[in-house]
Amino acid sequence: MRAFNRFSVSIFLAGMLAGAGVASAQSQSPQPQAAEATGPVTSVDQAIDRVISREHEEVAIIRGYTPIVETYVQDMKPDADMGIVPMKDQYFLGQAQLSSGITDDSMLDGKHKKKKGIAGEFNPFTHLEGSSSTVPDDFLKMVYVDPNGFDREHYEFRYVGREFLGEVRCAVFDVTPLPKSGKGRFDGRIWAEDQNFNIVRFNGMFQSTGNEGIGFNLHFDSWRMNLQPNVWLPAAIYSQESELKTESGSAIRFKAQTRLWGYNLTNLNRPVDFNQPTANQMASPAATQSANPQDYSPIEAERQWQEKAEVNVVDRLQRIGLLAPPGEVDKVLETVVNNIEVTNNLDIDVHCRVMLTTTLESFSVGHTIVMSRGLIDTLPDEASLAAVLAQELASIMITKPSTDQWGFNDTTNVTAGEALSRFSFKATPADVDMANKKALEWLRNSPYKDKLGNAALFLKQLSADSTSLPALIDARLGNGVAFSSALATVGPPLQTDKLDQVAALPLGARVKVDPWDDHVELLHAKPVALSSAREKMPFEVTPFLLFLTRYHAPSSKTSESASTGKETASQ
Repeated sequence: MRAFNRFSVSIFLAGMLAGAGVASAQSQSPQPQAAEATGPVTSVDQAIDRVISREHEEVAIIRGYTPIVETYVQDMKPDADMGIVPMKDQYFLGQAQLSSGITDDSMLDGKHKKKKGIAGEFNPFTHLEGSSSTVPDDFLKMVYVDPNGFDREHYEFRYVGREFLGEVRCAVFDVTPLPKSGKGRFDGRIWAEDQNFNIVRFNGMFQSTGNEGIGFNLHFDSWRMNLQPNVWLPAAIYSQESELKTESGSAIRFKAQTRLWGYNLTNLNRPVDFNQPTANQMASPAATQSANPQDYSPIEAERQWQEKAEVNVVDRLQRIGLLAPPGEVDKVLETVVNNIEVTNNLDIDVHCRVMLTTTLESFSVGHTIVMSRGLIDTLPDEASLAAVLAQELASIMITKPSTDQWGFNDTTNVTAGEALSRFSFKATPADVDMANKKALEWLRNSPYKDKLGNAALFLKQLSADSTSLPALIDARLGNGVAFSSALATVGPPLQTDKLDQVAALPLGARVKVDPWDDHVELLHAKPVALSSAREKMPFEVTPFLLFLTRYHAPSSKTSESASTGKETASQ
């Protein structure tokens, strides 16, 4: 039996997360040139020229990728006590096709939705009437400042000053379209890092000229990360409107987060050394027991089949960008599982993995428990995390969901666009109920027995928001959050106005993702004391504030750690 190991990661023990001159326009735009071929920048004009040149090169680089793109939108309404609160939501998940403009192949419900890319004029939005019911492409277009006309001929640049974004010092400029410069030009502020003058953040909107539809006027804040040497790729976009009016006079209020990841997915299928023995070859009994050959029993054959099915599923989900590689967050989850096992005299080898999506869901495949990033983000403490993991552990040990069909390799040989229609790991209601009863029994014997009221509060908050957040709660691959009915009655009643009662956290409160290789790690943010109940924001979309760093090549030691399933540092 494994030794008891208390979970001690500070992110969960903390409990809750509360918290110049003007350059005139020139008649010609400069031709793109390599950043390293230019000399030092000593004037505002030189800085502007370098920013323009580098942005042209960055647009060409960005168009070479097909990342996973996820947009989650919450329509908001005024609330007398909480300011504004969600009233409904929408969710989009797809694979961006940036090579021919901007298109999004939807991964939801097996429907592949292709939109016309950029051709000629930059026309960033379809119309938006009455709500945030826009197509995903509208948000995806926010990865560019202006892919066709970012130059002095179309824009006026005003130097504002210097500012640090994390560790990266930036030159800041206000950018304004010149008169008669064309439709849909960007109007706002840009931040360019001060070494090679790559744009790392831009904040503003695409201007309407009066008759293109209200969608042109959406405000957004777009961030890029330094994922390779001198390459800054789109990572996160926040968009919000509070009082935008439609032609009919109705108000548009929404908040939206767009996340991009999986830039390096194509390299997961890179050629390997044919002469290098694989793990299976090195561990083969035939290689070590050739003098004493041994046949396999039917039970051994069945176990190996189930293990092969589990490996097939997990490997495919990682290759198509839905599952993070093994890393530090997995170890955190496995520590909590171990605590439950030890105190209940259970002995089963269980692994944990993180799904990269925002929807609140979990499931088990063989002996692997999968939890979504969004669910981990919003759980308020370790006891709530334990309640979810206990349910999946009970599913593995009690209901034993079958993985037989995934043992055939063709069943898991799917593309990213096919995954959500081909894979399903949802348990039946009867199995969920059986697992929940056993999970509650184990939790009452676990180190978390005195804090189960916190898990109950999470469920109560989720129930209270179920009408307004169906897209967030709707599980795509696995099971939604459903604790035992007995657990739901534990603890105090939900009091949204009570400052020290935090039932659920905002999205993005726990986990951060490396968009290049999809590794995840815990967010290292200091706890912030709440100043009002409005700052609790359970399950809500909030702005992004990235701590930017420059790219550092992984050391050989780090690379070795990555090959054994540990965290890699490649940001």
